[in-house]
Amino acid sequence: MNIYSFLDGQPTWSMACSTFKQIQKAQNSLENLLKKYDTIVIGAGHNGLTNASYLAKAGLSVAVMERNPYIGGATVSRELHEGWTYSNCSYVCSLLRPEITRDLQLPRHGLQVVPYGGGTTFMQNGDHYGSYHDHERQFREMARHSNRDANAYERYSADVLKQTRLIRPFLLKTPPDPTSLKLRDLHDLADFAGAFLEMGEEGLADTIRFWTKSVADYLGEYFETDVIKAHMAGSGIIGTALGVFSPGTAYVLLHHYMGEVDGNVGAWGFARGGMGAVSAALAKSFQAFGGEIICDANVDRILVKNGKATGVALKNGDDYHAPIVVSNLDPKRTFLDIMESEDLPSEVVEKASNFKIRGSSGKLNIALDGLPRFNGLDRDSPLLVGDMHFSDSLIRQERAYDDWKDETWSKDPYLDMMIPTLADPTMAPPGKHMMSVFVQYAPPKINGREWTDQDKADFEKTVINQIADYSPDFKDLILHCETRTPREIEAEVGLTEGNIFQGELTFDQLLFNRPFPGYAQYRGPVKGMYMCGAGTHPGGGVMAAPGANAAREILRDLQKPNIVPAGYPDD
Repeated sequence: MNIYSFLDGQPTWSMACSTFKQIQKAQNSLENLLKKYDTIVIGAGHNGLTNASYLAKAGLSVAVMERNPYIGGATVSRELHEGWTYSNCSYVCSLLRPEITRDLQLPRHGLQVVPYGGGTTFMQNGDHYGSYHDHERQFREMARHSNRDANAYERYSADVLKQTRLIRPFLLKTPPDPTSLKLRDLHDLADFAGAFLEMGEEGLADTIRFWTKSVADYLGEYFETDVIKAHMAGSGIIGTALGVFSPGTAYVLLHHYMGEVDGNVGAWGFARGGMGAVSAALAKSFQAFGGEIICDANVDRILVKNGKATGVALKNGDDYHAPIVVSNLDPKRTFLDIMESEDLPSEVVEKASNFKIRGSSGKLNIALDGLPRFNGLDRDSPLLVGDMHFSDSLIRQERAYDDWKDETWSKDPYLDMMIPTLADPTMAPPGKHMMSVFVQYAPPKINGREWTDQDKADFEKTVINQIADYSPDFKDLILHCETRTPREIEAEVGLTEGNIFQGELTFDQLLFNRPFPGYAQYRGPVKGMYMCGAGTHPGGGVMAAPGANAAREILRDLQKPNIVPAGYPDD
């Protein structure tokens, strides 16, 4: 196995002859029998690294086990075409909590987030709708489509901001247990209830509607123009097995609004060098506290003895020992794959089996020989340095979801496409570009069977053809394309069915229901076993809050001082 290290800010792996590797493996196996850690974290994704960093900062000896030869999980950058760096899975940065960024000194360890501006939705009639950061320009663009919508935008923004301010302070808090009589839970419940009651009767009613409505219905309360609603509605379906008319998708929209870049709430940016820069900075922070990352360490099961976690067993036969084991895997993989059913209460097995994780997304990473032209946009338009979409109506978006329900990929998909090299030229050779294309919808199975290579090729063709409909020279510029269906996402990253949030962000799987009642405070049913992945509160996205919150609870159980920051006041 390889021990992950950093030289000059870049990940490297030891290169040795096979004989030496065999000797080294034998030596490592012997050392493993003798070495014991305070904590083992399973999975070197951003939440696992965040959790490990805080535990190591508190003075614990911590090892992170990563099954791949590289770190990052879904927050990874890889060079799969010479000279081009791909953000292979996650592709934009905003939700990463600023409290964690500052506390773990991630900028000092190399993290730089470059804001990107605006976005656009191309229309079938040759026009487009542009989204600008400049307020006056945004008003004029909306008024070009609808004066009514332009005047409604201020009210919409204010109402969404109210919901954002309500939720953001709870992102770095452990959800209270509503069935508990513990003083801490009662206090936290009172705080939570108080935040809602302060909104007044009308505000509370608005909040309930927001959390339960479809994104289409919610936007329909403010806007009349289909392309404007479609442009905004995309944030309500990204990563979900739901359509724009499905109840609960308004909250998913809010989830994507809760981040910030440089203090600008709701803004998004590119991590310079790709999203792997987030994981690399977290790894450096962790290692600065004395932590150890072990790659090529595929965990087979969590070891349990007398109802207590004792370590992990790897698929290669090696065992590592620790009284605390933290899983960064999703709830299904944690409880159904790497734990023995006899070590778990039957209710946990049942709840994990019923936990909603449905694959709905695909991803294309494309190396380009130059910058494509897009119909109706100048080559120097600021809209190019943002996200681009090609579904100009709610009906088109809902029909894309209908294809998913029919167990096939969308023939007219919703795409969240961007060209990160316009803001970060380090990701491609000079004059060249890299394109990231996130795709809704792609089911975990095709008509009840596994994806084939031909399915994957046809899926790729569908996506490329849609972009080409709005960019006449796009196909001619393609040098390389990496395509990921839910099959590839699950196989490489370990996300069940390729679900990027480790579980649906529906109302029944939020707060003290995430992943399920009784286990929402990051503790597992086995003493010394914890969860820190996006399947716990507050959910998915490159946020790092689940990892930090889990570390706080572990330190509490160890009766060690809390070093995990609370959320900043949201004014």
